[in-house]
Amino acid sequence: MAKANHNLHIVFLPYPAPGHTIPLLDTVRLFADRGIKTTVITTPLNAPNVAKHLNITNENKMSSDFIPNLHIIPFPSPNVTGLPAGFENQASFTSHLMVQKFILAMELFKDPVEQFLGEVKPNCLVSDLFFTFSTNLAKNLGIPRLAFQVTGFFPMCVMMGLHEIRESRCILDDDESFIVPNLPHEIRLTKSQLQKDGNIDGWGEFMGRAIMGYMKSYGDVFNTFYELEPHYVDLYRKNHNCKKAWHIGPVSLCNRKNEEQFQRGQSASICENDCLKWLDSKPANSVVYLSFGTLTHFKASQLREIAIALANVGHNFIWVVRARDKGDETENEEWLPEGFEKRVEGKGLIIRGWAPQVMILEHETIGAFVTHCGWNSALEGFSAGVAMATWPLHAEHFFIEKLVTQVLKIGVEIGSKDWSFGDDGTFIDHVKIENALKQIMVGEEALEMRARAKKLKELAHNCVKEGGSSYNDLTNLIQDLANYSCKGN
Repeated sequence: MAKANHNLHIVFLPYPAPGHTIPLLDTVRLFADRGIKTTVITTPLNAPNVAKHLNITNENKMSSDFIPNLHIIPFPSPNVTGLPAGFENQASFTSHLMVQKFILAMELFKDPVEQFLGEVKPNCLVSDLFFTFSTNLAKNLGIPRLAFQVTGFFPMCVMMGLHEIRESRCILDDDESFIVPNLPHEIRLTKSQLQKDGNIDGWGEFMGRAIMGYMKSYGDVFNTFYELEPHYVDLYRKNHNCKKAWHIGPVSLCNRKNEEQFQRGQSASICENDCLKWLDSKPANSVVYLSFGTLTHFKASQLREIAIALANVGHNFIWVVRARDKGDETENEEWLPEGFEKRVEGKGLIIRGWAPQVMILEHETIGAFVTHCGWNSALEGFSAGVAMATWPLHAEHFFIEKLVTQVLKIGVEIGSKDWSFGDDGTFIDHVKIENALKQIMVGEEALEMRARAKKLKELAHNCVKEGGSSYNDLTNLIQDLANYSCKGN
């Protein structure tokens, strides 16, 4: 890959949650691979995972100018945040209210970030939406702020359409469907699939500041590729004709080696060799992979329905169940049906905690992906060419479900109907789960979805190669920042 000849220094400020941090760190690697000096701002307890992801060691820092730098700032005091001591990552919380408090704490990063940027004088700040101060801070320093988007153009266009009908939505029944206006495809949603208002002091005002900062930022960086959602890239750019937007993904494809894929994010809860050995023992397209992100907490009753479905359909499977705190009802495995282990012996692998998802999805034995439709997971599924069974939960998951099932036509809906951050979402019985697994794994329709998914994989991998759409957009972004710096704006 050709190195850039620009004397640029870009500082990255990731929001401390796996779904936000991991794609931004992959983006850091892309810039570093182009010969750009990079620095990542993080906190003490997040620093080890950041360094591992970026392969930062004392040895390689001595040998290359383009290994990213880390700048560590202390996490705000529990006396100020109201959060427990020693909790510096959103993945530590399951309560919606605690997550909102955690996000509100991001405003307290302003002073130390401002001090650091004033000292190093970078050419650009790339930061998450939740750092509300970013745009004004960068403007005061005379540098551009790029907003790093942790979703795609399609969900953003859906959000814009929903904003246009926000008043008329109020009169709808929860289960009454409506068409999102001004989109290239007919996308139907229900009121129950949309987020309710926040309910702690300061949340609405905070989100208003975050959105205003995003709207006034110099431009947006998206982890996506043009060929995935061309109509929506064009629509977004048309509606934001005074605001720049670049697509540089899938950024996860910078991790081509097994060891790179294995060390993304937190420490995996399974040995790399054990995972690969298990996968290698299965036929191609025979394994169902089930994972619902880092924030999902299913009740024991829901986990039991999933287990019954897996035993009944008889497919090979890898099922990621997030490890819970001591005392949680799912901490032990009493929710597993009687005789489950015997019925799935040799066919099933349960991973408690963190799984090397990219490595698993790209293995030829994976035939389907049961997903919550988080953008990172969906994009990793697209990049791996895997058909999906969708189980959206919160955030923009229900929008992404429509992209998977209605626009791209590479998946089936399991039946989730209610937006919920906690464990009070749609309860789905084992029969619906079984039907979805059969539909996605067996028959002519499954083969057609798999073929379309494999085509997406080819497009995803081509776009990040030299001359591809995302490769070229990253080149354009670097050149734009170089021009901005030269003009001395």
